[in-house]
Amino acid sequence: MQVLTGVRNCVLFLAVTGAMSSCKIFKKKQEQSAVTGWNYNDKTQGGFYVAKPKDIKTAPGLVFVQGGTFTMGQTQEDVMADWNNIQKKITVSSFFIDRSEVANVHYREYLNWVENVFSDPQYEAVVEGVKPDTLVWRSELAYNEPIVEYYFRHPAYNYYPVVGVNWKQANDFCVWRTDRVNELELQKKGFINPNNIKTEMNGGGQENFNTKAYLMGEYQVQPGKLATSKNNPLKDAQGRPRTAVKFEDGIVYGDYRLPLESEWEYAAYGAIIQNPQRKQSSKKRGEELVANKQIYSWPNDGFDNLRSTKPGAYQGAFLANFKRGNGDYMGVAGGLNDNAAIPGQVVSFQPNGFGLYNMGGNVSEWVADTYRPLTNMEEDDLNPFRGNVFKKVDLSKGQGNLRDSLGRIKMIPESDSALRNRRNYQHFYALNYMDGDSLSANSYGYGITTLISDKSKVVKGGSWNDMAYWLSPGTRRFLEEDQSSRTIGFRCAMTHYGAPEGLSSKAQAGNFFPPRRAKK
Repeated sequence: MQVLTGVRNCVLFLAVTGAMSSCKIFKKKQEQSAVTGWNYNDKTQGGFYVAKPKDIKTAPGLVFVQGGTFTMGQTQEDVMADWNNIQKKITVSSFFIDRSEVANVHYREYLNWVENVFSDPQYEAVVEGVKPDTLVWRSELAYNEPIVEYYFRHPAYNYYPVVGVNWKQANDFCVWRTDRVNELELQKKGFINPNNIKTEMNGGGQENFNTKAYLMGEYQVQPGKLATSKNNPLKDAQGRPRTAVKFEDGIVYGDYRLPLESEWEYAAYGAIIQNPQRKQSSKKRGEELVANKQIYSWPNDGFDNLRSTKPGAYQGAFLANFKRGNGDYMGVAGGLNDNAAIPGQVVSFQPNGFGLYNMGGNVSEWVADTYRPLTNMEEDDLNPFRGNVFKKVDLSKGQGNLRDSLGRIKMIPESDSALRNRRNYQHFYALNYMDGDSLSANSYGYGITTLISDKSKVVKGGSWNDMAYWLSPGTRRFLEEDQSSRTIGFRCAMTHYGAPEGLSSKAQAGNFFPPRRAKK
């Protein structure tokens, strides 16, 4: 009897379990639109696919920098009398920036890719246009020929910052880096076949992966295993696996780019509000960083601010690679002060508060902005930037013909005639807006009345060949976009999407309070 009772109980349990399953008691509630009530990700109700909100991952090489308010510009006496870094309080949105400067080995990786993908003789100019100018090391009255020959290519200098790269080349590197990172990410996720890279590196020419072209459906690629399987989480309106990824799926990264001058300067200070009474977290707030009185990329600590003053093995050590005085690039034998007569390794000296290396010294760095002495007075106070040229996709040849000879989407300037009714901008060309255009009654005649032109780009930070004054993040210089120098390198940045704190998928913008319920 006990056995029969046990069997009956087991059957009853299975029946109840089956009934519960058939009634879908355990089924997760379908996400619905708050404005229509229709289900998301449901092929029976329109098949509108919505990815779950999430904070984007940090892309390779980058460090997250939480934005905030700071005083941009001069932090010490303007000994150069340039009057080009007037103080102004601004806010910078959260963003990502490279942990260190782009090194020779990274740029050689880029050059290797270009030489293979564009190996056809018709692309000879493309390959030559990528190569850095190693002749920047030459000097009529110095023996620098060994550096000309070896600095860029010898393994001993693998992780030294690349120099001799102009502003345009630095921008092109950012585009290439975006495409390579996204191509690998799609390959890892199973949406792109790994064999795709073999075609590219075998002289693919125009047929190389470009993020924008892929997202617009202009670049056809062999799908990976996940893309064609039933396990593919991406569905079309009919509920079938969708092989092509969209940007709103949250899989591809944003664009690598040169940092804005405001971003670079903010990141260089590495200043993070810390409350000694409690651990900093997303739920604890400190006072705004209204004014930053640091002189360099590290906190003021000690008489000259240029040496480590913390007791220990490194006390007295220099905190950056710079020129101490005329003829003194690294100190004396047995007591070298910064251990580098020319640029040093990109990961050297102590990182700043954000974990960034060499934001003062080693090499100066290109940023995205076009140079004007009084830009600080005219720019917006949120993410200020001078350098916009508003463009749109060239649709003149129709869908399927939107790429140029390098495989990138062709962009053309917006027509001013089409912008007449806009309130926020009326002209596509904004490099000289309010300072050199017809509205400002100012003009810059390059080589005639001034060295400043629309080709002048901002250079930030001091270098191995500079005195300490130029190490201050507030200092600024310029060089033409098609020129290069042995003292100028660069690092990349990326826009951060979503909540400014960037902590997790639960992070939200704004302050939220528990709802109050009416008392019964």
